[in-house]
Amino acid sequence: MVNLKINGQPISVPEGTTILEAAQANGIDIPTLCYLKDASVTGSCRMCVVEIIGARALQAACVYPVAEGIEVLTHSPKVKAARKSTLELILSNHDRKCLTCSRNQKCELQKLSDELGVTDIAYEGVRNEYEIEASGTSIVRDNNKCVLCRRCINVCKNVQTVSVIDAQERGFATKIGCAFEADLADTACVNCGQCIAACPVGALHEKYATDEVFEAIADPDKYVVVQTAPAVRAALGEEFGMAMGTPVTGKMVAALRRLGFDKVFDTDTGADLTIMEEGNELLDRIKNGGTLPMITSCSPGWIKFCEHNFPEFLDNLSSCKSPHQMFGAVIKSYFAEKNNIDPKKIYVVSVMPCTAKKFENSRPEMEVNGLRDVDAVITTRELAKMIKQQGILFDKLPDEMFDTPFGEASGAAHIFGATGGVMEAALRTVYEILEGKELDKLDFEAVRGTDGIKEATVKMGGMDVNVAIAHGLGNARKLLDSIKSGEKTYHFIEVMACPGGCVTGGGQPICDAKTWMNVDVKAERAKALYTEDKNATVRQSHKNPDMDILYKEYFEKPGSHKAHELLHTHYVARPKF
Repeated sequence: MVNLKINGQPISVPEGTTILEAAQANGIDIPTLCYLKDASVTGSCRMCVVEIIGARALQAACVYPVAEGIEVLTHSPKVKAARKSTLELILSNHDRKCLTCSRNQKCELQKLSDELGVTDIAYEGVRNEYEIEASGTSIVRDNNKCVLCRRCINVCKNVQTVSVIDAQERGFATKIGCAFEADLADTACVNCGQCIAACPVGALHEKYATDEVFEAIADPDKYVVVQTAPAVRAALGEEFGMAMGTPVTGKMVAALRRLGFDKVFDTDTGADLTIMEEGNELLDRIKNGGTLPMITSCSPGWIKFCEHNFPEFLDNLSSCKSPHQMFGAVIKSYFAEKNNIDPKKIYVVSVMPCTAKKFENSRPEMEVNGLRDVDAVITTRELAKMIKQQGILFDKLPDEMFDTPFGEASGAAHIFGATGGVMEAALRTVYEILEGKELDKLDFEAVRGTDGIKEATVKMGGMDVNVAIAHGLGNARKLLDSIKSGEKTYHFIEVMACPGGCVTGGGQPICDAKTWMNVDVKAERAKALYTEDKNATVRQSHKNPDMDILYKEYFEKPGSHKAHELLHTHYVARPKF
């Protein structure tokens, strides 16, 4: 333990603790901008500077380790003046159209300006101006609002190991961009949106699809169906002042119905369908010498990462489409036929926690007989904006049920949104098929939690099945490298592109750096999904009555010709850079 004083108060903290961490742990708030826990620790913005008595210069608290006997002042006149001047200089080269910014009222720069008493622009002068880059399907970049904190760079490089953006030029001309001035869409970007989640201002946001969705709802010739991913219900409430981890399934359904959708379905039904197909695929590979390990294919950011960086593993990927694409195909085939609706008139909207789903939806493979599986993808944030635009008071809505058919998915499907959830859902079904008996306990605790890489061995069918889970693409890279080197051997692997899985996807409600510092966002949001699972009537995909109906009336059996035609896909190797 190291003993020091902060603002005259003696404290004791473990060796290696930074001044920022020590202050935060003892109820003292130090402003930050470039700092983001576990992702960006550079000390470059100078907002967190503190005065150390006896030192010649102010020091950045986020990178300065505590030392025995030092005395720190976090809000001395010298410190406050330095922070305010730094902030004023940042604002001098910032596009200050706050009222029309995607981050209005959720902007860390806006909050700092209020807290530090900036009431005027001290330095007016030349300001850099950039074209807004919106070439891709998922992410829009506006360097006019960038504050050069480099959080996007660091999460892309250090957490995701994608590394397609960096600082360019020097001095006043510095900007964030891709190599050779390439558009983001022309790089190995995987569209995961973690750069959006990391950005403290409005320099990055998803490519909005809300206008086209509103237009579809207003079109009398369209039959507009909406489906919602499991992770959306775990976070949507935050946009309306509810505590993190509050499941809001019933209110979400009620809001969607009031927005004017003709049917409100649950993507969790697609998740159950995924388990039926993926489980069958795994069993077939194990029994008949197929390519192992089999790797899940639910996360489109992970799929594109694999296509760019590990093309030798493409045959290991499950051929299953992701749940919302599967479900879209079912809505435009089985549902359309059963209800005598022309599938060409059906417009499917997916509400996703993920910006990569927008790219996935644009892939040419995601259509059957000339009909796109899904017509539009909106994020959790976009849905919240639509609800607010329509004057719907979310917190006052009653709890309502999803429409039938497909009204109630299994508990296994609910946990798809948390890291380890797809694996657990698959094991609940595959175990019973191989063993020919029911599980005594449905909860596979070994695959839960937020460790970057998790491993387990499950005895079933007279063999040891080795499984692994990775979340965050940096961890996926480590895992695949260990397989390539021969160090590790598995039968089944789950990979989620985003740290924590879909609950912290690039389209989820924004959390500021202070929240990330003090709250385990991944775990808190996952609690909502595990609560939904625990309370579910049916907790295994193969016991969902809707699956029985679908296969008896339409698909015949998992892995059938029709199932492959509608529910499976293929992948392509892409350039590494």
